[in-house]
Amino acid sequence: MKLHFKVFLFFVLITFVVVPQKKITLDKVFSGEFSGQYFRPVKWTESGHTYYKIEDDVDGSVIYKIDVKSGEKEELVKINDLVPEGKKSPLNLSEYKFSPSGTWMLIYTNTKRVWRVNSKGDYWIYNIKSKKLRKLGGDEAAPSTLQFAKIDPTEKFVAYVRENNLYLENLENGDIKPLTKDGSRTIINGTFDWVYEEEFGIRDGFRWSPDGKMIAFWQLDAEGVKDFLMIDNTDSLYSYTIPVQYPKAGETNSACKVGTVDISTGEIVWMNVGDDTRNNYIPRMEWAGESGKLAFQHLNRLQNEMTVYLADPHAGKPVKLYSEKRNEWIDVVNDWMFLKNNRDLFWVSEKEGYRQLYTIDINTGEMKNIINQPFDVIQVAKIDEDNSVVYFYASPENATQKYLYEARLDGSAEPIRITPEKFDGTNSYSISADGLFAYHTVTSINSPPKVALIELPSHNLVKQETTNQQLQEKLWGYGYLYELFTIKTTGGVDVDGWMVKPSGFDPDKKYPVLFYVYNEPASTTVNDRYDGFMGLFHKAIADMGFVVISVDGRGTPAPKGTEWRKSIYQKIGVISSEDQAKALVALLKEYPFLDDTKVGIWGWSGGGSMTLNMLFRYPELYKFGISVAPVTDLRFYDSIYEERYMGLPQQHAEAYKECSPVTYAGNLKGRLFLIHGTGDDNVHFQNSEVLVNKLVAAGKQFRFMAYPNRSHGISEGEGTSLHLFNSIINFLQEELDRK
Repeated sequence: MKLHFKVFLFFVLITFVVVPQKKITLDKVFSGEFSGQYFRPVKWTESGHTYYKIEDDVDGSVIYKIDVKSGEKEELVKINDLVPEGKKSPLNLSEYKFSPSGTWMLIYTNTKRVWRVNSKGDYWIYNIKSKKLRKLGGDEAAPSTLQFAKIDPTEKFVAYVRENNLYLENLENGDIKPLTKDGSRTIINGTFDWVYEEEFGIRDGFRWSPDGKMIAFWQLDAEGVKDFLMIDNTDSLYSYTIPVQYPKAGETNSACKVGTVDISTGEIVWMNVGDDTRNNYIPRMEWAGESGKLAFQHLNRLQNEMTVYLADPHAGKPVKLYSEKRNEWIDVVNDWMFLKNNRDLFWVSEKEGYRQLYTIDINTGEMKNIINQPFDVIQVAKIDEDNSVVYFYASPENATQKYLYEARLDGSAEPIRITPEKFDGTNSYSISADGLFAYHTVTSINSPPKVALIELPSHNLVKQETTNQQLQEKLWGYGYLYELFTIKTTGGVDVDGWMVKPSGFDPDKKYPVLFYVYNEPASTTVNDRYDGFMGLFHKAIADMGFVVISVDGRGTPAPKGTEWRKSIYQKIGVISSEDQAKALVALLKEYPFLDDTKVGIWGWSGGGSMTLNMLFRYPELYKFGISVAPVTDLRFYDSIYEERYMGLPQQHAEAYKECSPVTYAGNLKGRLFLIHGTGDDNVHFQNSEVLVNKLVAAGKQFRFMAYPNRSHGISEGEGTSLHLFNSIINFLQEELDRK
């Protein structure tokens, strides 16, 4: 096993400099005692190195435009001027955006949640010169019904979605014109259904053309997608159902297509790819730079064939620009764009074994790897075409960390690390439009974020914004110390992990162990960054008397190469649970202070599923577990997610059965605490109900907590979050007290 040197050094310093006496508790965490400095991300302008910022003034808050080099501040808007007619107080700005010329300010307020986030609300337009404020949508628009309002490039119109239709509104006179008229519960224009939003991460479903003459938009036809009925038993005298169109694995999907609408004539042209629109996906669509063409990514239903189409928006006849096939799945490409030379498509692929950056000549199809290194690009931070460079994140030596690199867009030189060596951990950058400045945030597993304004590419410090020194010292005083490690499992797989021990830890004693788990393709749990609430929560558990550990096995989206990530195909609950179990065995051998008779595990969502997998598949190793909102049968989850990693259940029924925790429920020997919200529209309460039936039939005793009408995050309602985490703490205390 390898213990990271910086953690070892930090441990030595804590041991000899600070003798922690106090313990972190859940009440202290919820009280806000460990709140730190928050730096609001800046809103860079679309050119140069200026940004917008709200600052408090003697006469109220003001929005300024600030030049980071000169420090010059230009007053743009007084918040007190944003008072609607007949009202006494200004609008509460949830979001705002200025048009490129600075003439108009678009304001988003009075927001309303749709599924995961607040994507409906009211939009107002404010003329900076005339100081006139007007609500968009007209008098007939109900409150909080507009979505994704955007001003066109010519600054004559604003477009938005209302009740699944696209609308155009004249900025000067307020005239409103519907661009689509067929919107309904099942015909969805300019936005998306539940599963597209959840699994492809898209909500805003339309794009202005660069010349402002057309709008490209998605249309989904959800006719035939079955409703999943959630039931509300508490908000009225009689219960009622809440239908959600939700395609489960193997079931009917929404049909999807993209079209363009000419804003002057209203003519709509659909892009015809000549296939079954109900069994293919279009997860990304953008205008192809200044070429006048429309580009979109196209996936087959199994998500193992990706095609990029380039289309004439007036004719609707796409041509194939690029295609790729795999035996496993292909990820949607977020970091793609057409470069200003109107010749190259900037692209990301892992076809060569690592996630690499490419340019593709749109005329010849020639593909060039501009990284050409045996490591993964984690994400693109900024493409600076004027200087012919791309900034991206990578960490070739340590998959738990993240650093900024620079590469030439023509691939003429090897990538260079920009982040200095002293900034160990996880680094992120908000880069100015001209690429000359950035707000740099650095954090590590034991250090809360520090934010500074720097120059690029030199990384010279301009201004230190926050240090979180006060919080850092408080954490030291509580003995807050996470140890990162890498260990080889008994199956020969190197996995990364972290460990946190109780205050007053004695290596000669035996300690019960609690694992925190996720181990799904959506995210990692082992990262060299401060984890906020969850980090404090796990330290509070440690201070009860546990050693808390987390490891990331194969299948997690760590930057460890394609084989690492894709190895779980059609084995999504099998290989990952094997890595978890064999990591536990290796850790028990490595650390004699871990008590193998008191090993527990807990997780949420996919982590809840993995908790069940460990209790059911390896009952001799895991003695207790807490499973929150788990998927218990893979057939119960949505089509896009499960089919991506498992294929169709109609074709792979045995694989779905093998990978589902509920299949092995009868093996339970330890103590299970099952928690779920009955209003979970993501992982349906059905999952836990079916598991309960299996456990009851097998004669297994367990604890079950259902939170009425709570969604997947189980946070709605006064006191819910504190109650839930206290329930977990109380269960763990019982395990500590157990002889």
